Amino acid sequence: MRIVALSLLVLWTLTLAGCQSKAARVKQLQDQYNAEYPAYAKDCLDPETAGSSDLLTGKKLTQEEIAALEAKKREREARCKPQADRLAQLQKEILAAQQ
Repeated sequence: MRIVALSLLVLWTLTLAGCQSKAARVKQLQDQYNAEYPAYAKDCLDPETAGSSDLLTGKKLTQEEIAALEAKKREREARCKPQADRLAQLQKEILAAQQ
């Protein structure tokens, strides 16, 4: 009987340690995501709305202005893609760690 009780205690302790370590991993990933996201949002999301506001207000843009906006969009997408991919990977890791 003592062996069974001791085995159950060891099993319970290992399970509890695994849950704590899982929670610590989730917290570490969330902290990492929260640390990286503000820089991404500042560099990659805020400028995105700058050109959109002109279009939403009904302002007519010349072909040159449209071409300039498109060039800025392509440059921003190329510059921000690694950050966006990294944040997406962190989100996947967070979801996987929560399972």
